[in-house]
Amino acid sequence: MSREPQIPLSEPVGDRIEQTTCYMCACRCGINVYLRAGPDGTPQVRYIDGNRDHPVNKGVLCGKGSAGIMQHYSPARLRAPLKRVGPRGSGQFEEISWDEALDIATDWLGSVRKTDPKRMAFFTGRDQSQSLTGFWAMQYGTPNFAAHGGFCSVNMAAGGLYTFGGAFWEFGDPDWDLTKYFMLFGVAEDHASNPIKIGIGKLKARGAKVVSVNPVRTGYNAVADEWVGLRPGTDGLFVGALIHELFRTQQIDLDYLVRYTNAPWLVIDAPGTDQDGLFARDADGNPMVWDKTTETYGNGKAADIQPALTGTRTLPDGRTARPVFELMAERYLSDDYAPETVAAPTGLDAEEIRRIAAELAHVAFKEEIVLDQPWTDWAGRKHETMIGRPISMHAMRGISAHSNGFQTCRMIHILQILLGSIDCPGGFRYKPPYPKQTPPNLLPHGAAGDIKPEMPLGGPHLGFPHGPEHLLLDEDGNPSRLDKGFSWDAPMSAHGLMHMVINNAAKKDPYGIDVLFMYMANMAWNSSMNVPGTLDALTAKDENGAYVIPRIIYSDAYYSETVPFADLILPDTTYLERWDCISLLDRPISEPDMVADAIRHPVVKPDRDVRGFQEVLIDLAHRLKFPAFTNEDGSAKFPGGYPDYIVNHQRKPGIGPLAGWRGKDGTDFGTGVPNPDQLKKYVENGAFHAHHLAPEHAYFKHANRGYLDWGIAKGIRMSAEPTIFQLYSEPLQKFRLAAMGHGDRQPPERARDRITRYFDPLPFWYEPLEGTLIDTDAYPLNAITQRPMHMYHSWGSQNAWLRQITAANRLYIHTSVGASIGAKDDDWVWLSSHLGRVKCQIRLMEGVNPHTVWTWNAIGKRKGAWGLDDDAPENTEGFLLNHLISELLPKGGGGYRYSNSDPITGQAAWFDLRVAIEKAENTGATEPMFEPLGHDSQPPSSEKLAYGVQFRKQTT
Repeated sequence: MSREPQIPLSEPVGDRIEQTTCYMCACRCGINVYLRAGPDGTPQVRYIDGNRDHPVNKGVLCGKGSAGIMQHYSPARLRAPLKRVGPRGSGQFEEISWDEALDIATDWLGSVRKTDPKRMAFFTGRDQSQSLTGFWAMQYGTPNFAAHGGFCSVNMAAGGLYTFGGAFWEFGDPDWDLTKYFMLFGVAEDHASNPIKIGIGKLKARGAKVVSVNPVRTGYNAVADEWVGLRPGTDGLFVGALIHELFRTQQIDLDYLVRYTNAPWLVIDAPGTDQDGLFARDADGNPMVWDKTTETYGNGKAADIQPALTGTRTLPDGRTARPVFELMAERYLSDDYAPETVAAPTGLDAEEIRRIAAELAHVAFKEEIVLDQPWTDWAGRKHETMIGRPISMHAMRGISAHSNGFQTCRMIHILQILLGSIDCPGGFRYKPPYPKQTPPNLLPHGAAGDIKPEMPLGGPHLGFPHGPEHLLLDEDGNPSRLDKGFSWDAPMSAHGLMHMVINNAAKKDPYGIDVLFMYMANMAWNSSMNVPGTLDALTAKDENGAYVIPRIIYSDAYYSETVPFADLILPDTTYLERWDCISLLDRPISEPDMVADAIRHPVVKPDRDVRGFQEVLIDLAHRLKFPAFTNEDGSAKFPGGYPDYIVNHQRKPGIGPLAGWRGKDGTDFGTGVPNPDQLKKYVENGAFHAHHLAPEHAYFKHANRGYLDWGIAKGIRMSAEPTIFQLYSEPLQKFRLAAMGHGDRQPPERARDRITRYFDPLPFWYEPLEGTLIDTDAYPLNAITQRPMHMYHSWGSQNAWLRQITAANRLYIHTSVGASIGAKDDDWVWLSSHLGRVKCQIRLMEGVNPHTVWTWNAIGKRKGAWGLDDDAPENTEGFLLNHLISELLPKGGGGYRYSNSDPITGQAAWFDLRVAIEKAENTGATEPMFEPLGHDSQPPSSEKLAYGVQFRKQTT
């Protein structure tokens, strides 16, 4: 008789499988959800794995995705709508019905809309449904809407879109199959987790070189062939030195620059005039170049010219002008960017910088890739092959979350463009619907004249100003938006400044509001700078004892630290219980070779009295009689709720939230009338739709005639003109000219020097702003956070399975820093900034820049939240750097305090933090330690979670 156990290896995991889209990070991978009947016969989630047919993950699923079971069954889930009955922060609520909750919300929101819509501020987190939430806010009529991007990655998005019509992350990908040299800048382990792991695996298998640029060597950086461990915020210096070397050694793709960029365009040199630094233009407004063939001026957008890249020219009106390329060479060949100059501030070796620059040039120009694929360019010229420079790059929040992040992002793109590696074989590749025009032709709306009671805004809130004329200001030149987005404080804030909303509302700067409406944004804890200050703002009262922010409506699926500070809670579902739309109108799941979008659909029914937030918005929109949600007879335009909206809403005729299976018979793609069976088709296809591009459209999308025309036909492009890369950004110069006293719209005196300095049309490096306003000798270290691969933002940090990996965080410091303060592993230290201090435990390591300390993001929790016991490690050993980060910069000249953000885009400067460290004599628990939050409205958590036991067969 065999001693080996008899295991039924082929026994089905579940009774049935439902395919949907993961929500455990922003990858939006395809998943198979295995369902099995529980003890009461109700289907329950038994197992989750990857969908092998899905274009994003191809069956690969990370630990986050697999642990989605415990996100769905989290003890922290909200159970029913709640109305606050005690003071804010007390957690004293009473459960109410949905009818009462929606009546209250309708009353609060409706009264404001009837009088002054801007006094309602609507801000959402990483909800993946911005095309709906933004449209809803536009219909409401408030200028005060934005999502999480302002404190996450607006520098990355804006820097790329203003430069070459695309960006990293959801906008494009490295050519994983063909690249030979891959550079990774500031990418945390959780971003694009499965696609990057798959891609790096391909690179390793082919022997391509991987170079990581990051102060910390963990995750992707740990498997790189070379680690460039520079000091935070100096990436621009490093990239500038690489560009310096390319210019010095004359290893630049000049043909690529002439063909696709504004390098030949002439820039007017007329200091003191209102045209200085703008492009010289002909009578039709076309940018001018000097044509070497005709020895005269030509149209810079014409195809049949041979423009000069150097030389001072005298324009017909007597002014002089020089090409962009010459201005660039002058800047980057200066000693400011010489490897010897940048070595000390970056912490790198000059020879290391030279070697990397030489490697980039060698791979780009000596190892080019040629594909036998004919294609036609924008001018109708036929090419028999596609030639590629196999250099690719990827960057994320580590670059973006600095006050110099916008210009640094632009410098990274300049580096790629000089090598000729944008959307070519082996290079960076656009994901449709990108590229956009440069600058994008989407403009922001919400200036004072746009805001009228019970009227929608005339267009979207967020966009890309081309100059001061597109700022959102009131009649006195003050910010129209509560967050001061698109004002002189942050003129090109394409994603808004969500991190400033609560602070500004409490100070009534620039004005007060009546309702703050938030979704899935834990602004009372890990999504806020200066947590104590934010809590004070949420609970601030006026001289009459009334809250300064009178009403707060909040929707989330879980009992986070923000829930107790709201007045009305609208409980959301989990991602397995609702419909979602991952749309081309927002951030789709496209890959470089395909246009793709996706849905989520309910695979299980809620066992609580909760509703999907999108469903709630649709209901509120009809109750408030928004024109786009209400028929002329007053009935609901989308009586079937969110699924009805997904299928039947049309942003423009024929263009709706989903691109697949359009038309009455479902045979159209991109454009077409609504198809009543559209969602059924998505569900049958694994919850996604993918349309593969023709091979001749795969590369050079910015200048590919076939792709440009096809994009117009399918509704993913607004112009058939090519996207011209803007090495020199004229919109920035227009803002500078205003600061120098030109034009009808000029900044206040306090902002003139700031805009003149930072709005340089050629990317440059400058020291992060906090470091220029504090005593850096007193705070000599940089402090940053990383996100572990098994968490995304803070989403998984209450997940019972993921908590077992990281339930408490340590402050990681270089061994030399530990030696200097006499500390060893697990010793307690005080970490101080100009704002405050935290007490935490340390771990020593070698793989970190010696001037940098870091920790995992968002592990620390406040007692009373997330269904955790008070003695949970997150509450006693976990900590946040947020307590040390000020939402405002120290006072500069004139006493005005700007937000702690990039001066161009308003991106929150999370990673500019400067700190000092000292050993703590007393131990015990982390500090600061806040009073536990009340949570009586929540059922108590189980002492032990043993999910899955209900599926075990009874044995006798």
